[in-house]
Amino acid sequence: MEWFNSLFFGSGIAHSIFVLTLAIAVGIFLSEKLKFKGITLGITWILFCSIACSHFGMQLDPLVESFAKDLGLILFVYSIGLQVGPSFFSSFGKGGLRLNMLALGIVLLGCLTAYVIHIVSGEEMATMTGVLFGAVTNTPGLGAAQQTYQDLTGNANPNIASGYAMAYPLGVVGILVSMMLIRWVFRIKMDKEEEQVAQEKGEVQQIAHYDMRLTNPQVEGIRVRDLKQLTHVTIVVSRLLDREGNEYMPDADTELHVGDQVRFVADAKNERTVLLLGELADVAWDEKEKNIHLVSQHIVVSKPKINGKLISDLKVREALHITITRVRRAGIELLATPELRLQLGDRLTVVGEKEAVDKVAKVFGNATKKLDAPNLASLFFGIVLGVTLGSLPIMLPGLSQPFKLGLAGGSLIVAILMGAFGTKYHLVTYTTTSANLMIREIGISLFLAAVGFGAGKTFIPTLVGGGYVWIGYGVIITLLPLLLIGFIARKWMKLDYFSLMGLIAGSTTDPPALAYATAQSNKNDRAAVAYSTVYPLTMFLRVLTGQLLISLSVL
Repeated sequence: MEWFNSLFFGSGIAHSIFVLTLAIAVGIFLSEKLKFKGITLGITWILFCSIACSHFGMQLDPLVESFAKDLGLILFVYSIGLQVGPSFFSSFGKGGLRLNMLALGIVLLGCLTAYVIHIVSGEEMATMTGVLFGAVTNTPGLGAAQQTYQDLTGNANPNIASGYAMAYPLGVVGILVSMMLIRWVFRIKMDKEEEQVAQEKGEVQQIAHYDMRLTNPQVEGIRVRDLKQLTHVTIVVSRLLDREGNEYMPDADTELHVGDQVRFVADAKNERTVLLLGELADVAWDEKEKNIHLVSQHIVVSKPKINGKLISDLKVREALHITITRVRRAGIELLATPELRLQLGDRLTVVGEKEAVDKVAKVFGNATKKLDAPNLASLFFGIVLGVTLGSLPIMLPGLSQPFKLGLAGGSLIVAILMGAFGTKYHLVTYTTTSANLMIREIGISLFLAAVGFGAGKTFIPTLVGGGYVWIGYGVIITLLPLLLIGFIARKWMKLDYFSLMGLIAGSTTDPPALAYATAQSNKNDRAAVAYSTVYPLTMFLRVLTGQLLISLSVL
């Protein structure tokens, strides 16, 4: 039985890999099996399993522990950055700015609450930072805090992970409780809230098509390219049936005349403007005799050389007489304007002759299997840049030593920038959803397991020796910011309850809370929209504040 004992309680690389993967496997199993009314601690069970393994004598080789923690953190944070990058800056647009300012308030108020508790109780600020991120269920912030503490002091602080682990369970529950309390305080009736949301106009931008007969005299003789100048909105003309009964594909120089029948594609919020051009008509495009046979087909951008190019640069309309009417990207439908920059993985809706559509499919690639292979070159090149940026010393006023973004901060910033602007410089950063999720889950699993093994030796003694009060601190940090900002958002900013739930879930980056919020309504997606709007900024701020709190406490 010596080999069996050595396998679990020995030393060396093989032993470390065994116990590391054992804790991960058991943690994932528990995350799938242990649920209470649909609520689970999720992948955080890995942290608790590794703490238990360490407490009972299973240990990792110090080098393996350090490597697994740092590599896992980099992979996790970098994959998140690539995911939120394309929408990071656009999330500050109309409507999104208000939600992001509320999310900013939640983040800063949480940090302030943790700092006040640190002053009043005398608790170590590093410990309170761990409690903070457990209370808001944010693992990247924990990773940034731990890594910053290690860089600044040369030592690990197990209390950071212990505080996180103690505050996390009630953090998950507290986020849901805050939603319920707001609903109770304001006496919100879900059916009335649904009706109010349904009555609001232009809440979600959708792409729509309109079959119309032109009747407005102002369109007589106007070219397609000048429609935007006339209407002040973007309208794509995908088909035209002239007064003589000839159907064809219009180009930018095609003249429109009163009596022509056209198919317009535009943002649904601009419907009134589009309808000013004529009257809706029941045009059976596929039933009339035509001079050409027009088809509509979906084409996927899979050629790297197309990545980052403007639709206007490709000139496929002029060369092949086809029209790109819509672009579907990451589940969002976009209007195919000439200024839209294409990305790998975009799904285009193309209208034209069958032969021309087949030709344009070759231009864009339309090879979905190619997209299944991840672009490892950009992944590792981005990580190189992230580690480099994270290692640069930055002098801040009031600090005696230079500040560093660290592995988490540097990797996150580089990933966001590459996701947002990579296509502009023809950098291929596309990864399939499944590939991104795989990288992220492997990264967070390695990180949590390594953190748990590092904190396991002192977790129980710390808990028994007074660490249980951290649970109470965590409850305060969870509820106070969410209830205060939630009250302001509802009382004075008149935010609908569904968007408010999405704001709360997004500002804590908590998927179980999002699942609860979306389950409250099957008639609108405002909770999911609000969550995705504030998630990018919140994730960035959580990582940044984690580093700043540790830096200010140490330096």
